[in-house]
Amino acid sequence: MKALALLSGGLDSIIAVKLIQRMGIEVEALHFANPFHQSLDENLRKIHLLASELNVKLMIREFGEDFLRIIERPRYNYGKHMNPCVDCRIFQLKEAKKIMKETGASFLITGEVLDQRPHSQRRDALDIVERDSELRGLILRPLSAKQLRPTLPEEKGWVNREQLLDIKGRGRDEQIKLAQDFGISDFPSPAGGCLLTYREYSEKVKDLLKFEKSLSLRAIKLLQTGRHLRLTPQVKIIVGKNEVENNFLNRIASDNEIILELAEYQGPTTLYSGPLDNQTLELAAAITAGYSKAPNGAKTPVFAISNGVQTTLQVFPLERADIKKYFIQHL
Repeated sequence: MKALALLSGGLDSIIAVKLIQRMGIEVEALHFANPFHQSLDENLRKIHLLASELNVKLMIREFGEDFLRIIERPRYNYGKHMNPCVDCRIFQLKEAKKIMKETGASFLITGEVLDQRPHSQRRDALDIVERDSELRGLILRPLSAKQLRPTLPEEKGWVNREQLLDIKGRGRDEQIKLAQDFGISDFPSPAGGCLLTYREYSEKVKDLLKFEKSLSLRAIKLLQTGRHLRLTPQVKIIVGKNEVENNFLNRIASDNEIILELAEYQGPTTLYSGPLDNQTLELAAAITAGYSKAPNGAKTPVFAISNGVQTTLQVFPLERADIKKYFIQHL
């Protein structure tokens, strides 16, 4: 007997695996690499380490462009911000169903807890997810199993229902006690890792949908870098906050984008995206200078670089108070 576990890396998914392993059932793990995760690379490193500690074979699946279409038009709407949690879960479980067939797993386990999340873990939402993923009766949620109707693994005796739990709600006391019982001392805080649940980040996603009409993995990758400002409906700039971000913007700039950098003072790198308009480009240069060490009240040179061609703009640094109105979250 084999079960496939959705391993998010959170405490609940860890306990779900432990509970099923304790029954002598082999568990393999599936993790989805989400481009909207706050620290994707670091999270993947921790997932590999966790899988090793749990002694489970790990499979990684990356969200692609098809997932972005769900963000644009979720069937079951968004949560508090731009998080389409129910649609996201259905997307994951449909992929997990394919992996179950490949691995020979008989059922699926998750760390979901009834009513822990208001949008996606209500009883009706769990039912919708099972129905639309075509996994009715095959999704076992060990932490809340006794709060839910018996699944096929329980009815067939593959899993002992008496050894499953009846946790409900947002509290963490029972999970923490279980972690101690299982000897788990290093586990993440309950804070969500999905950036779509955050207001400021969601405003940037809304901006992309409003002015650029669709999402791309490249655009999503850029959303975690720098300050994002909308100068016109067609022109957006990203201003680096540190050397790492400045270098990243330089590397990722495409042939039809412009890089702005200070000629004489320490300051940020700015990525200018959109049609070239001299007045708007000068505004972008003034904003770039406004975040530099250039003195106020005097013109300062700013390089504009595109396709290896460099020109110099002479601009007055824009005051921070005047820059503020262009930030995307203030649109």
